[in-house]
Amino acid sequence: MKLFTVTLTKRTDEQADRLYRLLQSSCGILHHKEHIHIALDRRNGLHRIEVSGVPPGFRLKEDGIRVYKAAADVLADYVLEEEERELLLKIIKQDFNYKQDDEVEGILAFCRQVLYGEGEWGEGAGQTEAYLRRKQKIISEFYEYLEVYTEFDLNGFLRFRLHAYKDELRDVVEYAIDEFVMDRQYQEFISLLQYFVYIQEAKIPFVHLIHKGGSDFLLLNEQMESMETPEMDAVVTVEMLEREINFEDMIISTLITVSPQQIYIHTREPELQVIKTIKQIFENRVELCGYCRLCHNLDRGAAAEYNKG
Repeated sequence: MKLFTVTLTKRTDEQADRLYRLLQSSCGILHHKEHIHIALDRRNGLHRIEVSGVPPGFRLKEDGIRVYKAAADVLADYVLEEEERELLLKIIKQDFNYKQDDEVEGILAFCRQVLYGEGEWGEGAGQTEAYLRRKQKIISEFYEYLEVYTEFDLNGFLRFRLHAYKDELRDVVEYAIDEFVMDRQYQEFISLLQYFVYIQEAKIPFVHLIHKGGSDFLLLNEQMESMETPEMDAVVTVEMLEREINFEDMIISTLITVSPQQIYIHTREPELQVIKTIKQIFENRVELCGYCRLCHNLDRGAAAEYNKG
């Protein structure tokens, strides 16, 4: 008794084999050979996976629901792990008209971060809430379709159905594009600052940038005296570079204004974004301190403040 046939066009043998194995190894009734028979047929680049009930062990009224639910679950995993990347590419290129490979890959990278964190496509995906939410949207449509129809064309289904799922992917792409554009502008800004630093002559030998924690910094000169750059100088520098003023800008602008040959950064948080930005702009002029007398005094000062409380 034929239950349904999944047709895969323009897919590799590896993709068809994977779906075939997923259906074979799925839990419950699909795994029982006395109830279910699954066959893969390859002809002229076309892959057809036929799922049939084996009488008398298989009974449609009692077993059909379990078969369709198990198949829908497997098909949803297959779409998320094998097809999702291509669906995102299509949205990026067709809906948002990005064509250049570097731009497309950049946007796709931000999509991956949103959908999978730092993992690769499908890697550890079943553990995430976002993955399960998307999977459930796909399962419900697959199940409703399999209950009614016996011929299932994957290409057609991806193209004309799964609207809620594809709407979510479109939202992800839109967010990723915003992030990509901002990141590109940030990198252009950093490059401009790097050039600005490069053409400037050093005005003083070195400075100590002491990170007290959070957004609290102290800048000392070679005589260990606090340095205060006139606010107007800092503002003019930032405005020249056409960037809105924020806390990080003021620190960086001050460093550009005093133009040290070397910057010693004393911090317990080297991964803080402002620290990474300073390192990126000033490059080999920056040295991170491991643990010196200044750091020791800084820790003592922090302990004293804590004990006051």
